[in-house]
Amino acid sequence: MTEPFDLAALAADLGSSRGVAHKADIAAACARLGLGGDGEVPVGDDCAAIPDGDGHLLLAIEGFMNEFVAADPWFAGWCGVMVNISDVLAMGGRPIAVVDAVWSDGEDAALPVLDGLRAAAEAFGVPLVGGHTNSRSGQRQLSVAILGRAKALLTSFDARPGDRLVAAIDLAGRYREPFDNFEAATTATPARLRAAMAVLPDIAEAGLSRAAKDISQAGLVGTAMMLCECSAVGAVIDVDAVPRPHGVPMLRWLKTFPSFGFILAVAPDNVAAVIARFAGAGITAADVGTVTAERRVDITAGGRCVTVRDLAREPLLGCAPTPSALGEAAE
Repeated sequence: MTEPFDLAALAADLGSSRGVAHKADIAAACARLGLGGDGEVPVGDDCAAIPDGDGHLLLAIEGFMNEFVAADPWFAGWCGVMVNISDVLAMGGRPIAVVDAVWSDGEDAALPVLDGLRAAAEAFGVPLVGGHTNSRSGQRQLSVAILGRAKALLTSFDARPGDRLVAAIDLAGRYREPFDNFEAATTATPARLRAAMAVLPDIAEAGLSRAAKDISQAGLVGTAMMLCECSAVGAVIDVDAVPRPHGVPMLRWLKTFPSFGFILAVAPDNVAAVIARFAGAGITAADVGTVTAERRVDITAGGRCVTVRDLAREPLLGCAPTPSALGEAAE
């Protein structure tokens, strides 16, 4: 499933995409707040992982672009639940409950957002337990938060050189035009959705992987950058190996935000078992590359290799562990 493309141009476009630029905004906020990749609860993961008993509580929040909420308010509400669940799954956790904050210009303007939130909560089987409502705002806006729990963590800080990168994506969907959101959830049965939700925590609890991240608005390669930065490693990604729907151009696909999409760092001996776990839930997964010691992300195709971002020179999130913390972890 390949088509002619300029690998260098592809790398340049991916490295400067809007989704990657949005992730770069995190660095300024982290610096201002004094947050980063060190400490008991490092920042840079999909959720805050808070030690609690024999596991971790997981806490995350998502805010949505105003133009997206305005253009597709019902789906924005649905995504409020769905993407927060993905954050919990990426940490090897299981969701507990969701809360929302909705702003609108009048009560009627909020209804499709609320309907989407309710529909997703019912489909995924995750209760919506409260939140905040303001019907006297100048426009529709949405933010949603989630609480989960993990018995065994997958993190952004535990990829190691020599691991294989496994991409797992539900290809049974379609684009929600005009955005680069590929959604395979609204027409899926609750049974299918819930079976897919169990795969990542099962992988974590079976010890088949230590590190994962959900593919976000930054796309697959941008998400790999974030994972690599937090783990102080690099990656070489074979773009031709990435699971991709028939007929979708390479550039658009690599910038796509899939409704169910994850990257995992997996020891070579565990790759087949991880891919089989996803296949059992109807999810396509493939070995798409390797984790390296060099702190840069490269893409390959047709025997060529091009660097997308040198993270040692140009960090993205500003959440990498400090050199002293890396030294302590190696001891």
